[in-house]
Parts: sequence; structure tokens; C-alpha cells
Amino acid sequence: MFEKIVVGFDGSEMSEHALRLACQLAEKFGSEIHLVHTPQPHTVAFAMGAVAGYHAATTMPSAEEVQQAADKILDAGKAIAKEHNQTIKQTYSESGDPADHIVACAEGCGADLIVTGRRGLGAVGSLLQGSTSLRVNHLAKCPSLTVV
Repeated sequence: MFEKIVVGFDGSEMSEHALRLACQLAEKFGSEIHLVHTPQPHTVAFAMGAVAGYHAATTMPSAEEVQQAADKILDAGKAIAKEHNQTIKQTYSESGDPADHIVACAEGCGADLIVTGRRGLGAVGSLLQGSTSLRVNHLAKCPSLTVV
């Protein structure tokens, strides 16, 4: 049913849930998993030491620090897949709009399904559904599943 599954992964708890569900589907259907992470400098800055109430005092990370953080997040995704006896067929990491990159990846690899978490690390979005998952649902040319 699903030969290729694209998962949007930012390291958040909900994106981990999305990846775990994608792994379960991949096991059931023998699917490939493609993992997409779009590093965002503001979330890297927060992870590097921002303290609640003092976000403005944190300096923005260098390109190298952003890439190192992206590599760690992708490694965490690979570890989750391994826990489920799955492997990640390919990883994608590029700066820009996460929804655009997730959809482009899905189109590029011929995905049958896109899986995202309902809310991620982004600060912008509606209360019920994050801006990335909502935008993916609007742009996707294949089914998309938003996981709680």
C-alpha cells in the first residue's frame, strides 16, 4: 500500500511519534522511509542555551553549528528507526521552509505518504495544528498523516 514514506522530523516529541508510526507502517507494508529535517537557526539557538524569558539574549548559531545540530537530529531519527528494526533509506537536510522541503522530497522520491507531527519546535502556528503540518496537508500531492 505504501512503498515510500516521507517523515518530517525536527526532534520534537510529536515528530518522534510520527517517525515511530511511520516505522510501524513501514514494517507492515515493507516501505522505505525518507527522513526530512529542515534546520531552523532560531530553534538551534534555543537548544544551544536560551533560557525561558531570555530568548533575545541568545546569539544566532553559525552555519556549522546549525549543520551539527541537524546531523544530531537526523542521527536521533535513525536511532528511533533502528529501535523498530527499520532503516532510513535517505535523509534530507536543507535550510528553508520545512513544509516546502517535505513536499518537495515527497514529490522527488515518489512518496505514497507523508507523516508529520501535529506540532513541532516552531513558534508560529495555530493552537490545534502546527503551521508546517497544516501547510503540508494543503500542498501534498499524496496522502498526508498528521500524528498527535
